[in-house]
Amino acid sequence: MVSPRRGRTPLRPGRAALSAVAAATAALLLGGLTAPAAAAPHAAPPSGTDSASAPAGADESCRPDGLYATPGVDVPYCSVYDGNGREKMGGDHQRRVIGYFSSWRTGKDGKPAYLVDDIPWDKVTHLNYAFAHVGGDDRISVGADGVDNPATGMTWPGVPGAEMDPAYSYKGHFNLLNKFKKQHPNVKTMISVGGWAESGGYLGDDGERVASGGFYKMATNSDGSVNRTGIETFADSAVDFVRTYGFNGVDIDYEYATSMKDAGNPLDWSLANPRRAGLVKGYDALMKTLRQKLDRAGAEDGRHYLLTAAAPASGWLLRGMETYQMQKYLDYVNIMSYDLHGAWNKYVGPNASLFDDGKDGELAAAGVYNTSQYGGIGYLNTDWAYHYFRGSMPAGRINIGLPYYTRGHKNVQGGTDGLWGTAPSSDCPAGSGLSTCGDGAVGIDNLWHDKDANGEESPAGSNPMWHAKNLEKGVVGDYVTDYGFPADTSLEGTYTRHYDSTLVAPWLWNEKKKVFLSTEDEQSVAAKADYVVDRGLGGTMVWELAGDYGWNGEKGQYESGDTLTTVMYDAFKSASPYGARRAGTDLPTDTVDIDVSFGDFPLGDSNYPISPKLTITNNTGTTLPGGTEFQFDYGTSAPDNAKDQSGFGAKVIKSGHSGPNKGGLDGDFQRVALKVPGWQSVPPGGSISLDFVYYLPVSTPSNWTVTIDGTAYGLAGDLRRGTTVVRPGSGDPGDPGEPGECSGEAWAASTVYHGGDVVSHDGHTWKAKWWTQGDEPGTGGGGGVWEDLGSC
Repeated sequence: MVSPRRGRTPLRPGRAALSAVAAATAALLLGGLTAPAAAAPHAAPPSGTDSASAPAGADESCRPDGLYATPGVDVPYCSVYDGNGREKMGGDHQRRVIGYFSSWRTGKDGKPAYLVDDIPWDKVTHLNYAFAHVGGDDRISVGADGVDNPATGMTWPGVPGAEMDPAYSYKGHFNLLNKFKKQHPNVKTMISVGGWAESGGYLGDDGERVASGGFYKMATNSDGSVNRTGIETFADSAVDFVRTYGFNGVDIDYEYATSMKDAGNPLDWSLANPRRAGLVKGYDALMKTLRQKLDRAGAEDGRHYLLTAAAPASGWLLRGMETYQMQKYLDYVNIMSYDLHGAWNKYVGPNASLFDDGKDGELAAAGVYNTSQYGGIGYLNTDWAYHYFRGSMPAGRINIGLPYYTRGHKNVQGGTDGLWGTAPSSDCPAGSGLSTCGDGAVGIDNLWHDKDANGEESPAGSNPMWHAKNLEKGVVGDYVTDYGFPADTSLEGTYTRHYDSTLVAPWLWNEKKKVFLSTEDEQSVAAKADYVVDRGLGGTMVWELAGDYGWNGEKGQYESGDTLTTVMYDAFKSASPYGARRAGTDLPTDTVDIDVSFGDFPLGDSNYPISPKLTITNNTGTTLPGGTEFQFDYGTSAPDNAKDQSGFGAKVIKSGHSGPNKGGLDGDFQRVALKVPGWQSVPPGGSISLDFVYYLPVSTPSNWTVTIDGTAYGLAGDLRRGTTVVRPGSGDPGDPGEPGECSGEAWAASTVYHGGDVVSHDGHTWKAKWWTQGDEPGTGGGGGVWEDLGSC
């Protein structure tokens, strides 16, 4: 079968980027990837599925640093988090080990099965079920109920460990997940929605793709505006779904809400490209709505429901996702830090290197290493992606992704044992949307291949890691007949293992065939686990568990196992607690209600250099005089040369990293200072804007301070733990509401507003430009009478 998690096209500064990626169309991707059936009617969570219990009304002390709090809701954070805001996962799990469990490896197709009882339950902390989809009715679905539905109807008679639990009204994987959760109550399960094949359309019960539904239409209208009706419908259905089937939350795998043209699955381009200007706004509104509805459901049920996302690692994709401002709604983010190189182009490199080595052929060809504006920073590696998100999130709310599958090329020219060579091809798989591709490995070197739109093998060098280990050992496993190879298949040439300690990347090189396969093994996974521990990260995420390996001595071959997962478990079980604070230094505990937002991003390839407007809105009730100084941090994913073009004197006053990043970025933050011009002031309810410029993507700048009349304050919008909102100059608590609550008067259709009036509506603050009545903010009514002053 296939991995649908593709499309990590890299940033190519200064020129048009190739978009999509590895060959594939969704019809080709997963015949049977999704599972089946709209959620059943609301029901109480099944017994035995709660990983931790606590009374409703658990207090703010357990809320993770920076996590949005739904106004007016007593969220039971302490059912999941401790008093320091760290997730409770069991005494031997100090860091997360999150495994994706796919619906389609059922064994019903004659290929090796990977079932719920194959999961190393004692070594994982979370399981993401892949995938549910967004149906044409905007509701979450795993397809129609029935005996062929792997999620809710399928059974495996005679298979030890796959016996159904009669306590549940449904069968399939969902039954077995809850059955095993009774034995392993600290493991949390998540329903993952979307994926490469089902972010736009979805796969019907017959395996054919249905070109309706999906995130693009559900979250964003054809004119680029937010589809609030679709979002509400989906979010309500998602809440019912997790309650009905005993999940601990929702994982959103939207590939991709970016303004970069032709990103994601080529079959989705006709939907996505006309909506590019509004995709990020739709994504942000979706995540906020999900957060609020899950919080309200959790308050009713006495358990905190998790909301997570699979996020790109590609600088090219992230460049079109503004500042990934939806991170504040996520319990944690899973970085898809793989598919960084592959057969969608000719550049031969690691699938998932930890660090840059200054020699990446794709980056070198794009001029990244010799262009001063980029600081020589190579951005196709896990460390860069981690630092992108570290700029706006505590380390403990970030998990890095590891692939349990290979990527590879054939006919490789140059490089060192294939590494950083090239493998051009004049042919691209049908339906890929690409005009030029790399020469992907095929045949015995491509066991887990997709099929292209014509039903032919899609060259990619995609294999489970257990097959790659057999290639390395010179073994032809007895399973090859299940994949259509003759029983007497023999290997050509020798697959020699190589390892680069700077990149932290192993690979197999077959000199005779000129085949390069990027792999993972105990050495690389142990190094990545050490990286997680040393830097305080929350943990790791794996795509997908079925690719892990173990040695079968009786057969003399590698098969599906838990070797790599065990390496991570052993590294994490006695590790120190993860990093629970976002800021690297102490900040004022008194905060003020000043909103800061980044908007008006140029779209797609026009967004270089990255040049949004930074808008500062004063909601304190006190005038901010000229000379008021603001400071903030942004991540070291961008070099220390950010600036403004509006006379605010913005400059980096403290550098966390400068120069190339071979072997890793040195620090987490670049700190910026800017001042309100001396001739200007910001009255209560007023705003000022400046043009801000930086050269590689960053997530939402954070750790803000503002100095007003000699006193430094934090900003309430940072959502830090242990802070108090005050009125400037008084030291007395103000009345700004709970974190995330709008302070302005709510807009009302019957009220007459005049130019300068400020209201709140749909989580944003709006200022009237002229007289208006009945024109709803954010809808375009009245010819744009309302100016959006940012989220609140």
